Amino acid sequence: MHSIANHPLVSHRITLMRDRATPPKLFRELVAEITVYLAFEALKDLRLRTVPVATPVAETTGGLVDERIVLVPILRAGMGMLDAMLGVLPYAKVGVLGMQRNEQTAEPVPYYAKVPPAKGDELAIVIDPMLATGGSACDAVTQLKSLGYRRIKFLNLISAPEGVSRFEREHPDVPVFSAVMDERLNSHYYIVPGLGDAGDRIFGTL
Repeated sequence: MHSIANHPLVSHRITLMRDRATPPKLFRELVAEITVYLAFEALKDLRLRTVPVATPVAETTGGLVDERIVLVPILRAGMGMLDAMLGVLPYAKVGVLGMQRNEQTAEPVPYYAKVPPAKGDELAIVIDPMLATGGSACDAVTQLKSLGYRRIKFLNLISAPEGVSRFEREHPDVPVFSAVMDERLNSHYYIVPGLGDAGDRIFGTL
C-alpha cells in the first residue's frame, strides 16, 4: 500500500525544498516539518491503552500509546528525519542501517547495521527522504525481517514510480507513506523533478 500526502501545507513545503536556492538550515526545517505530518498520517493505527486521568475539572479516562517502536533511519540522509520522528515518538528506540549507492548500478552497498533484534511485535519505522530505485528501502526492510520484525512501515518525502513499483513487488506487506510522488527517474537514477541529493542538501555538502 502506497499513501501520498495530499495537503496544501505539505505541497507548500515540498515546493520550497525543491528550490535549489533553499539553504541547508531551511531545508532541514522543511524536512522536519513534513516528517511530523507523515508520522501522524502513518501512525493512525497505533494501539492505545486506557488510563485514568484527573483533569482540573473532573475524573476521566484517556489513551496512551501502547507500542514498542524502533526508528530505523537509512544513513546518511535518513538522519535528517530522525529528530522530527523522535519529537513525535520520544520513547522509541533507534537503530541505523548504513548504505551507499553504487553510482553505476544504483544498487545499495550496505556498510553498517546496528538494529536491535525484534523481541516481540515491535513496530519498525524505516525513514529515508527519497525512494528512487527502491534498492536501499527494499534492502533495509529485508534486513529488518531477518531480525524478526514483522510490523514495518516506510516513510519518505519524495518517491518515484519505479521505486514504489519495486518496493510493492518485493515487500507488499509493508505500507509506504510519501509526501509526494514525482514523475520518473533520469538516466542517473535521480528522481525527476526531485530536489537533488537529499543528504547533500541536509548536511550542506554540495
